[in-house]
Amino acid sequence: MSRIKRKDTKPELIVRKYLFSRGLRYRKNEKKLLGHPDLVFPKYKTALFVHGCFWHGHACQFFKLPKTNTVFWRAKVEENKMRDKRIENCLEAAGWRVIVVWECTLKNKKSRVKTLSNLYCSITTVD
Repeated sequence: MSRIKRKDTKPELIVRKYLFSRGLRYRKNEKKLLGHPDLVFPKYKTALFVHGCFWHGHACQFFKLPKTNTVFWRAKVEENKMRDKRIENCLEAAGWRVIVVWECTLKNKKSRVKTLSNLYCSITTVD
């Protein structure tokens, strides 16, 4: 578990490279914002989180609770989900748009292309 990275993960790098190639400029892991979003787009007042399916309890095929110490892991994942929701609500209350990209949507090429193009559109589209 100690070798699992907090930032600069593979899904995050995929998203960053794509958005940078499309001309978007961002700040990484902004410490001034609650939750330290993975990417912050000040121009669009948008915070982007790239979530791993296991750690954030995504209801997909890649999330499975470990068979040992199940009580601990269930509590841990539930706490993470509650914290994520709280952070999202606080950022939205402060006027930020919050976007979450899940690791599973970047796994295969077809869904990755669709996810990244939708992501670019949702960031650059101003309400």
